[in-house]
Amino acid sequence: MDITAFIRELLFSHDCVILPGFGGFIGNYTPARIDKSTSTFYPPVKLISFNRNLSHNDGLLTGRVSAHAGISYGDARNLVEEFAATVRTRLEKGEKVVFDNIGSFINNQEGNVQFEPDRSVNYHLDSYGLESFRFAPLEGYDVRRRLTVHADREPARSSSMKKILWRAAVIVPLLGLMVTVPLKTNLFKTKVDTTSLNPLANAEFEHNREAVDNSRTEDSTLPAENTTQAPVVEIAPAAPETTYSYCIITGSFRIRENAETQASTLEKQGYIPEIIEGPNGFFRVSAAKCPDISCAENKRDSIADKFPGSWVKKI
Repeated sequence: MDITAFIRELLFSHDCVILPGFGGFIGNYTPARIDKSTSTFYPPVKLISFNRNLSHNDGLLTGRVSAHAGISYGDARNLVEEFAATVRTRLEKGEKVVFDNIGSFINNQEGNVQFEPDRSVNYHLDSYGLESFRFAPLEGYDVRRRLTVHADREPARSSSMKKILWRAAVIVPLLGLMVTVPLKTNLFKTKVDTTSLNPLANAEFEHNREAVDNSRTEDSTLPAENTTQAPVVEIAPAAPETTYSYCIITGSFRIRENAETQASTLEKQGYIPEIIEGPNGFFRVSAAKCPDISCAENKRDSIADKFPGSWVKKI
């Protein structure tokens, strides 16, 4: 079975696709750019790189093969492992292995795998149908050039300005006169005393004044009391603190049974595993939780020998 076809399909929708037992293919995004030396425009692109340390089975590729071929997960895993073993054998013999539309592999003199990506393929879905193109810069175009004003328009413009100035000379003094006259005279002020219109105003005022005097007399006969009160201090409720924890993720599986298998392995080794549901329906296995990032990185480094490719996730 051509496993490379499934790798190409998954690279369009995932940033990392791992071939168990061989390595991982990682998509690197590059934004659109312009090469001024050649006047060439390039669309956004996602190129593929290879990391041989990402060799653990995350279930992504195996699950895709199982769903497409209609076979069990165990049979699909055997097919993928057989394909990876064949690639390793060919490289050890000194052959050059080519993954169509992905790149080529070859062993160097030190025995290390070297990967050369195929730069003619763009795995960025938003750039579908976009290709690079050249556009020569405009010549003989001066952005500093100003528009010329026709001579026949100047008399009309000068006459319109004269009309505006004449109208302003007439309207402005009139507006000033309309504002000054009411302020300097009592033209708009009424001479009627509003309090004289209410015959009960004086009687009500005298009654209120007697009541105030009586209350003052009663207050003077009472013993003095300490009327000072302690200031009331309002304590604002404390804002809820946002706490975070850091998980050491050792694997991500599409099938929950595989996640439970790895969690059982971790529990036998003395860890406290936990299965966390991730995006796209995957199940992530957390080996432990830490309160800060430094503690999580130390535990990740200690577990990396048994579970390579482990990473830290903040929740």
